[in-house]
Amino acid sequence: MSAPKQQRTAIIIAAHGRHYLAEADGQKLQCVTRGKKTNVAVGDLVHITMTSPDQGVIDKIAERKTLLYRSDQYKSKLLAANLTQLFIVVATEPGFTDDLVSRALVAAEAAGIKAHLILNKTDVADALPRTRERVAPYAALGYPVHEVSATARPEHAVATLRPLLAGNSSILIGQSGMGKSSLINLLVPEADIATREISAALDTGKHTTTFTRLYTMPDLGPDSVIIDSPGFQEFGLYHLSEGMLERAFVEFEPYLGHCKFYNCRHLIEPQCAVLAAVEDGKIAKMRHTLYAQLLHESSQTLY
Repeated sequence: MSAPKQQRTAIIIAAHGRHYLAEADGQKLQCVTRGKKTNVAVGDLVHITMTSPDQGVIDKIAERKTLLYRSDQYKSKLLAANLTQLFIVVATEPGFTDDLVSRALVAAEAAGIKAHLILNKTDVADALPRTRERVAPYAALGYPVHEVSATARPEHAVATLRPLLAGNSSILIGQSGMGKSSLINLLVPEADIATREISAALDTGKHTTTFTRLYTMPDLGPDSVIIDSPGFQEFGLYHLSEGMLERAFVEFEPYLGHCKFYNCRHLIEPQCAVLAAVEDGKIAKMRHTLYAQLLHESSQTLY
């Protein structure tokens, strides 16, 4: 009788198609899922049946505390599991889109993840006042904004952000060009080497940056991880229901339950408390417009 195969528990640190890289006690393990399943996310804790010293099959995903994902009309894309916080990186230049920032904040609220903004490239002095004006509405909603310059003041950037990462599972997201990679390289000095190793292990080509990857930060204490995601311009939230959406806009909260109709959608209904707050300037028009857009998107879902 052959010996039973060894079982191991590991954390998923990168994914490419059906191929995953996991880490257990500092060792990297190449894994695949059974069948055609691709429902494993970076950050997942998984149970693996080993098929060789460094390869195995994922048998089970441990229960997730949180799951962040985006979706379009046809499918959803898992970003990361078991996150405790999300950092949206914006910069003085190039310009960022409020749509992406607001959508990321809504996704974080819906998933129960704390959200922060990082305003990078503060050394671009002439663009700083305008950019501060643009992030002020998010700060007013209670989302912390951390001002840094990864290139001009790297030590200050590290001193600002590292304490926030301790004991947390954090993801950095943002559009291309915001300086997210520079921040990751400051916070995880060995990130470039690790990325090359991951690329080689997943056979994705030596220079790819198109996959999400997780770095452990043991010097910041247990459970301290940082996840880098590829820059993206779109953040679809087709999977959020009406009820989830109205609760994911934090500024709606004081007005929910005060509309004339109990099933109010806060779009055109008479005596709607949310619409009244928009009229009074208590809710930003930009945010309410996005809410209406997301409500429309959620009604288009085909999957």
